[in-house]
Parts: sequence; structure tokens; C-alpha cells
Amino acid sequence: MILYEIVQSFKSSKLKNLKHMIWNEMKQNSSINDLPPGVEVAITAGSRGIDNIVNILKEIVLYLQSKKLRPFIVPSMGSHGGATAEGQVRVLEHLGITEESVGAPIRSSMEVVKVGEIHDDFPIYMDKLAYQADAIIVINRIKPHTAFSGKIESGLSKMVLVGLGKQKGASFFHSQGADRMEYNLVEGSKVALENSPIRMGLAIVEDSYDQTAIIQGVSVDNWHEEEAILLKKAKELMPSLPIKDIDLLIVEEMGKNYSGTGMDPNIIGRLRIDGIEEPIEPRIKRIVVLDLSSASDGNAQGVGLADFTTERLFHKVDREATYMNCITSTFLRRAMFPFIYPTEQDAIEQALHSLGPNFKRDNASIIQIANTLHLNRLIVSETALKRIPPHVSYTVIREMNWSFERGELSYKLSN
Repeated sequence: MILYEIVQSFKSSKLKNLKHMIWNEMKQNSSINDLPPGVEVAITAGSRGIDNIVNILKEIVLYLQSKKLRPFIVPSMGSHGGATAEGQVRVLEHLGITEESVGAPIRSSMEVVKVGEIHDDFPIYMDKLAYQADAIIVINRIKPHTAFSGKIESGLSKMVLVGLGKQKGASFFHSQGADRMEYNLVEGSKVALENSPIRMGLAIVEDSYDQTAIIQGVSVDNWHEEEAILLKKAKELMPSLPIKDIDLLIVEEMGKNYSGTGMDPNIIGRLRIDGIEEPIEPRIKRIVVLDLSSASDGNAQGVGLADFTTERLFHKVDREATYMNCITSTFLRRAMFPFIYPTEQDAIEQALHSLGPNFKRDNASIIQIANTLHLNRLIVSETALKRIPPHVSYTVIREMNWSFERGELSYKLSN
């Protein structure tokens, strides 16, 4: 079979001067600038692979230090990292976030304090170390959530309620199902904002190339209004697969650094949440995931979104970390293992075989991606190439025979 490597052309909105933008946004926030010298400021750091995150944290630290303030980093990632203080520091290390790289101490704990409640059965928790600081700056990327759609999805409010809430906060957030998430996210973050030293948010929006496009300071007074506007912009800039009907999608690597579910449901069109309808598109018959990123630190949450995988991925899985994350989310199907085969070739061949005896492989619509975060470079079959609609801008950069060496794909985008 002949395959084609193509490059999708998206509109680039890359921010020109990152440092200038960060310092400018910080200067405009009076609640930070009015702090007296010597006070402590907690800065959140999550588990996602955000473009420029080390430099963003470093510049915030430098700005605060220029004001004679004492910043420190707080791992803010719910139950990730196996829900242990050490595990969460290790997750940050995989992202390049260390005390040396950002110039500030990292203080990690799973201990939380209750800061309020929405109603009797929904307490709001916050990391104790952050809560005891004189001020908190919440940092996160704004993007669509992997379980629900709304005016507020994944971003600053989620970092407040789930990230800073640690395992307890994450458990309560997920406990009432996906259909209650937006309400709980908005109302819960309101309670946290009113009863904690959060002084500002710094929102990050990435373009279709996963480059930093927007850095914007968000005030506590207009928190949800500003976040909703930024989410609209994030959705406009989000990349997608070039066609909607795919026989086989090959994902070279999954991981928490790409999506909270390892593979972004918004890209692959699979939610796997009981009681929630699956997306209308894209319509993908079979998904094979080949490997787990080292940055995921063994957490294979989302592997259940695939149909086939490899023994290599399976042996990298930290079951305790994966199960902890999945049980906290309550979406158990997302961590249930697909069919496991010894090699990439075996997994791919069996995925095609599972499409039935009348399925014609030579006419298969196949797409291979590095991961669900980086979609500008793709490998596609001839059928898939012919199905790309005219409005999608792309360039074919090479033609190749589909081949394997010792059971592994001969050519990968992630190499």
C-alpha cells in the first residue's frame, strides 16, 4: 500500500514576544502589584504539556521576585502522579518544570483544606500549602474539556476546583457525572475564589500548531466572563483531522502531556462515558495506539478509547496511577485495556482484520498521527487523501510504501 505524508496548513497565531506579554499582563493586575514585599505567592503548575510552560513559569517568578515577593510552585493536578506528593513532583519534572528551571521552590502535598461548599454533598477543597500563601496565581491552558461542552470547560476554573483541589477535589467534581460538570465547575470555582487568596489567573491559548497564541491576565472579578471568551477563541484555533470518516486511525503515542485522557476525545470522536452520547464526528471504525509517552509517567488513562494496542505500551503502564486517576474521574471505561498484541504490525494487522472479510484493505481510509495534540503532519492512505475536502489546506511532502521492520512501523512522525 502507498502512503503519503502530508502537512496541514493552519493559521499560525504564534505570540511574538512571550516575556513582554507576560510582564505586561502582570503589571496590569493591581491585586498582585499591591502586595507588600516579602509575602509568599503560590503559582499553580499542572500536568499538561503546555507550550512554553517552563518559560512562562520562569517569567512569572522573575516578575514577582522583581517586586520583592517570594514565589513558589504548587503542583496542581488533582489525582495525577498517583495521587502522591512525590508523584506530582515527578510529573512536573517530566515536563521540564524543576526548581532550577523556573527559579523557585516546588512545594508538594496532597493535604487540603475545606474552603466552602456548593451544597451539603459538594465540599470545595484547596491545596493547604497554596491556601496558606498570601496570594495565589492560577495558570492554565484554556481548551475544550474531554467529557462535556459548555461556556466554561478546561482552563482556569478547572485548575481552581480540580487541580488545586487535589484528589479530594477531583473526586467530588467527577462524582456527579458529566452532565453536572459545567454547573459544578462554575459554582465550585466561585466558592473557591471567594474564600481563598487567589489574586489572578493567567490564561494560555494555543493555536492549531500548539504554539502559544494568547497570554492573558484574568481578574477575579471577571473570572468566568473572561474565561468563556477565551474558550471561544481556543475552539476557533483548535486543529482537527482532515476527514470525518476513517477506517483506521494509528496514534503513535498517547499520554497525559497530550491530553487528560491520553488521546483527546475532541479529536478522535470518542468519549466512552456511560449515559453520554458519543460525538457525531469524526467517525473512526478502529483506533490503534502504539506507545505511552515517558512524560505520562505510567499513567495510561484514556487507553480504553483505543481498540488495539501493543505489549510495549502495556508494560509501561503504572496500574496504580492509572486506576487512581480513572476511579477519581469515575469514567472507568476509559482505562479498560483494548486488545494487546506483541508488535505494532500485529496490532495494526488485527485492527484491519477486525473490519471483516468483505473489507477491502487497498481502499482503506487510514490516517497515522504522532499524537492527538500535534496534527499538522500526518500520514494518510490514498483513499484518505482523496477524501480530503477542498477547504482543507495541505501539502504532500512524500510518498512511501507502507512497511514494517521487525514488527515495527518503518516510518513514524514522532521519530
